Amino acid sequence: MNPTHEVFNQPEPLVNVNLFATNRAMQAALQFNAPALDTAPLHALGAVVGSGEMQAHARLANVHTPQLKTHNRFGQRVDQVEFHPSYHALMSAAVEAGLHGTAFSAEQQATGHAHQLRAAGFMLFTELEPSILCPISMSYAVAPALKDNPAIYQDWERGLTSRAYDPALKVWRDKVGLTMGMGMTEKQGGSDVRANTTRAEPAGSDAWGQRFSVTGHKWFFSAPMCDAFLILAQTANGLSCLFLPRVLPDGSMNQLFIQRLKDKLGNKANASSEVEFVGASAWLVGEEGRGIPQILAMGTMTRLDCALGTSGLMRQALSIALNHTSQRKAFGKTLIDQPLMKNVLADLALESEAATALALRLARSFDRTGDAHEQVMNRLLTPVAKFWICKRGSHFAQEAMECLGGNGYVEEGGEGVMARIYREMPLNSIWEGAGNIMAIDLLRALRKADAAAALAHELAPAKGMHPALDRLAAQLPIRVEEMASEMEARRLAQDVALAVQAALLAQTAPSAVFSAFCDSRIGGEWGHSFGSLGAGVDFDTIIQRAMPR
Repeated sequence: MNPTHEVFNQPEPLVNVNLFATNRAMQAALQFNAPALDTAPLHALGAVVGSGEMQAHARLANVHTPQLKTHNRFGQRVDQVEFHPSYHALMSAAVEAGLHGTAFSAEQQATGHAHQLRAAGFMLFTELEPSILCPISMSYAVAPALKDNPAIYQDWERGLTSRAYDPALKVWRDKVGLTMGMGMTEKQGGSDVRANTTRAEPAGSDAWGQRFSVTGHKWFFSAPMCDAFLILAQTANGLSCLFLPRVLPDGSMNQLFIQRLKDKLGNKANASSEVEFVGASAWLVGEEGRGIPQILAMGTMTRLDCALGTSGLMRQALSIALNHTSQRKAFGKTLIDQPLMKNVLADLALESEAATALALRLARSFDRTGDAHEQVMNRLLTPVAKFWICKRGSHFAQEAMECLGGNGYVEEGGEGVMARIYREMPLNSIWEGAGNIMAIDLLRALRKADAAAALAHELAPAKGMHPALDRLAAQLPIRVEEMASEMEARRLAQDVALAVQAALLAQTAPSAVFSAFCDSRIGGEWGHSFGSLGAGVDFDTIIQRAMPR
C-alpha cells in the first residue's frame, strides 16, 4: 500500500503464455497450407518466446545496445561489436529453433514443409524480439545463393544449417555454427545498386575458386559480426556477387573496417554499420557480371521475412491491446466491452488475421518449387505481400498503442513493448525495397506468362461467397493484363493483396471474419481509420478468436 493511495485497476502483463497455442489465425493458416505439418516444434517455441525470462532478454538487448570497438587498448585495429549477454541468449534461441539456414538442411527439406515451419517460427519469434532476426533472415536468404560456389557451400553448409549458435570471431572450420550477412547498398545509389562503385580486382584463384581484392564501401552493412557476407562489387564484366569472410581461411582477419554503427529509429538490438574494404579478399559466387539477378533471388527470401515479421508484430501489438483492454476498467465497464473499443479491436483483429493468412500463403510457395502455379504466385505475391502488409504495419501499431492510452507510450514494463513495436514497424516497409520498389517489382512480375490466369485460379475458391469480392476478382485479371503504367502500380498491389487475403479468409476463417473483412476492405463499409466497421459486424466472435489467453 502506498502512503498516498491504493494501486488498483492495473492489468497483469501478458507473460508466460504459449504464443502459438493461442494464435488461432496462424493455426488455421498452417492447416490450410500444410495440413501434414508437425506443429510440435511450434508449440515448444511458442512457450519459449512467450516466457517471462525471454521477454526480459528482449528488453535488456534493446536497452543495452551494441557497442563498436574499433581498437583495442594497445591501439591495434579490431573492428568488433560488443553485445549484451541477452542478445546472445536471443540469438541462441533463434538458431536453436532453426530460423536461419536450417530450412535448407536435408532433414528439413525431406519434410516438404521446411519453409512453412520456419515461417511460422519466424513470426512467433518476432513477437518476442524482431531486431536480432536481421542476421537470422540474411543467413536464411544467402544459404541457397551460396550454392553457386559449390566449394564454399561444401565448407559452410554444415555451419549455416547447424542449430548451434557460435558468436566467436574465428575461422569457419573451428566453429559449430555460422551466420552470414549481406552488403549491397552504397551512399550514392541506395536501392539503385547499379550505381555501386566498390571495385574488385582479380587476385588469383584457390580451392574456393576465383579470388578478388575488394576496395570500396557499403553504406548499410547490417550485422557486421556475422562470419561472412555476400556483397556486390564491380568487376571487369560488371556488377558481381562475391563471398567475403570476416576471418580468412588462414586465420587472419580480412581487410574489412567498421566505420560506425547506425543510430536507427528502432531495431536497436541489431548492429547496422557502415564499412570500408581496403584490399579485402573475396571469392566469386556464380557468374561474373550476374550480381543483380543473384541479389534479387536473395531479396525474394528476405522480402518474405519482411511480410512475416510485420505480421508477427501485428499479432503481438493486438495481443497486448486485447490483454490490456480485457482487464482495464473505465466508465463503469472493462474497455473491451465499450462499443467503440470493441470496434477498434475487432478491426485490428481482421487486419492481423489477413496479414497472417497472406504471409503464410506466400511461404507455401517456397516449399513447392516444382509446382508451376506456385512459382507464378511466388513471383506475384512476394512484392504484393511485402508492400501491403508492411505498409499497414505502422498505422496498425499506432492504433494498438492508443488502446493502452498513455501507458502504451512509455518505455517501461510489459506495456512498454508497444513503443518498441511502433519504432520497429517502419523498418520492414523500407528494408529490401520500399513501397515504390515493390510496386514496380509487381509490374515486372506481371510481365511473366500466366500471371493473370494464376491470380484468377487463386481467387476461384471464394467465387460466389461475397459480391464485393466477386466484383474485384472479376476486374483484377483484366487490370493485370492491361497494366502498363507505374502510376497505378501501388493501387494494383493493394487490390491484389486484399483480394487474395479475402480468398484465403474464405477458406480458413469463420464467416464472421470473412464477411467483415470483405464488407470493410473491399465493399466500402469502412472509414479511413481503424474502428470504423459497420454496426452489423459480429464483433464478439472476431475478438474472441483473437484473444491471446
